[in-house]
Amino acid sequence: MMEQGFLFGEDLGHFAHMEQTIAAPLEFTGVGLHSGAEVAMRLLPAAAGSGIVFRRTDLDNFEIAAIGRNVAKVSYATSLMRQGVLITTTEHLLSALIGMGVDNVIVEVDNLELPILDGSALPYVEAFSRVGMRTQRRRREVIRVLRPVEVREGGKFIGVYPGCGYKIEYAIDFPAPIGQQKTCVDLAAETYGTAIAPARTFGYKADEQRLRDMGLIRGASAENAIILGANGPENGPLRFTDEYVRHKVLDLIGDLALAGRRIEGRVVAERAGHAMHTALVSRLLRDRSAWEMAHLTAAHDSTPAAHPDASMTAPALMGI
Repeated sequence: MMEQGFLFGEDLGHFAHMEQTIAAPLEFTGVGLHSGAEVAMRLLPAAAGSGIVFRRTDLDNFEIAAIGRNVAKVSYATSLMRQGVLITTTEHLLSALIGMGVDNVIVEVDNLELPILDGSALPYVEAFSRVGMRTQRRRREVIRVLRPVEVREGGKFIGVYPGCGYKIEYAIDFPAPIGQQKTCVDLAAETYGTAIAPARTFGYKADEQRLRDMGLIRGASAENAIILGANGPENGPLRFTDEYVRHKVLDLIGDLALAGRRIEGRVVAERAGHAMHTALVSRLLRDRSAWEMAHLTAAHDSTPAAHPDASMTAPALMGI
């Protein structure tokens, strides 16, 4: 199968040594994947050092920073909560922001759930390409991993290890027709916009009624998700032959954004999900001996330091 090409003229995914924000406001409208509610969202340029902040315009502009201590315990999507106020299904936007090098932005939203758009991060990447980026007068910091941190749950696993750049290895094992898939991505190679952002969320037709009875996927449709029947996608074609595992990488990048900075290291995941992704963030941030803050240099990489060899500490993907 031919994979679709997604080209954006000037590559905005490079990780310059200075922080960036979007050059102009952006507006999005749509429905929430789980709530089915109409939602309007606006992205605004933000000051250097301010990070990613969500603002509920329907609740007197109440603000929730996209950081680890605000993660809510919701398994079906990545959600943030502060003082009882919730923002949910944030992972696709957070993924696009990290993947395309947006450090600082205010996200105004008039409901509790972000719009699902087409089920991928591609609409965000295209919007960033239209307005461009503004370089700011603050050096970009990353979380440099110094030693392994892992989370295991039965046959599921996720870990982060020392290494240069930001590399992700992901393996999945779903019921037919997906089965087993794996992929490796190097975000330092400026591949996010073309290789990860277009991958869409997916679900099984057989699970639809059960999930709707639970109050979930009320906004799901063939326009914003891959619908899987017994013989494959009912609304194909796929954008990639391995679109399912690429979307899991997309989700992981968004979930790890809640560390508050881009990670410098190697992430390995096998059959993980939102809960394990965010559990890794919490465990990493709690162990102050496992990481340090580092500045990126003009060469788009952080200052070298003595690390254990990642190839000696990180396990290979198993079961696939």
